[in-house]
Amino acid sequence: MENLTTIEEIAERLDKLTPMQQKHILNSILSYLGEPIRGTPIKEFLKFAGTIPSKDLEIMKQTIEEGCEQIDESEW
Repeated sequence: MENLTTIEEIAERLDKLTPMQQKHILNSILSYLGEPIRGTPIKEFLKFAGTIPSKDLEIMKQTIEEGCEQIDESEW
């Protein structure tokens, strides 16, 4: 009976979390159980394919190339 009370309390509190927070909790539970964590289906991302303008992609690429592979020796 004690487990049922705990489950009910968890369910009540989960309802107050954002969907993203709920997903994080679900992934934690799946991890504890040794089950695979479910991600976002690729179909959800495909709707964004081709929506970033080529000019913006080039700017992003240049920024990554300029900002990566550089060492800030004072950082460590």
